[in-house]
Amino acid sequence: MIISRVQDLVRAHYVFPDVADQIAAGLVGISLCDDDAADAETLTVALQMMNGDRHLRVRHYPQGVPPEDDDAAVRTWFAAMVREQGPGISEVRRLEGNAGLVVIGPVIPPPEHLAPAAAAAFTLLGGATRLVLDVRSCVGGVPESVALLVSHLCGDEPVHLQDLVRRDGIIDSSYTTPTVSPRVPAEVPVVVLTSARTFSGGEEVAYDLQALGRAGVVGETTRGGAHPREAFDLTPHLQLHVPTARSVNAVTGSNWEGTGVVPDIEGRAEEALETALG
Repeated sequence: MIISRVQDLVRAHYVFPDVADQIAAGLVGISLCDDDAADAETLTVALQMMNGDRHLRVRHYPQGVPPEDDDAAVRTWFAAMVREQGPGISEVRRLEGNAGLVVIGPVIPPPEHLAPAAAAAFTLLGGATRLVLDVRSCVGGVPESVALLVSHLCGDEPVHLQDLVRRDGIIDSSYTTPTVSPRVPAEVPVVVLTSARTFSGGEEVAYDLQALGRAGVVGETTRGGAHPREAFDLTPHLQLHVPTARSVNAVTGSNWEGTGVVPDIEGRAEEALETALG
């Protein structure tokens, strides 16, 4: 029953309809064992077998699947997550040599949570002569909040960052918001630190700034997940995530799906901060 539902949802929603049929066909013969954690892993491996889309997966939530359709419930869930994990910015420091460090993640929450934290972070680092954004442990985020973060580093005019192109052809465009405050002066150099763990929204921060020429990237090539997804409940503890659009960067005309964000200066993630400051 679960497998047939997963097949139907993939066929109906996956961003590439022609690939969706192949992915669904690849689930034929899969055996589940009534252990939620094991079944989630089995289904995820099978779903990703065709094209390696890391956003296409089944996730196990021991405490119950998070809400997806009820706006009030979603806001409550994010508020609880922020209380536990922070508002998308976990550390702000002024380093030796008047460099500023902003550690982003582990997840970048909706703007209502991120905006005040980002404003506070960049206020605290006012006057820094260079800036380091650390997304080495950032594994996801809300696209609107990624655009908000990038807005603090751009100028007086809106900047077109990317388009999300859905399988039905509908396009959602993302721009910076020049009214955010404070904004980091254009003459302040910016570096983004990455790791092999950096994923999704964390990758977009690095990719957008690199594509704009606003920041260099130092560290490891990231995981390579560029497709935004929607979630569908399978059981009270299992949720299917299906990519429903593809990202098209306004500068490159492409994205980081499958390839990851490739650093300008490659090196071990553990040494990226030292490398960036050196």
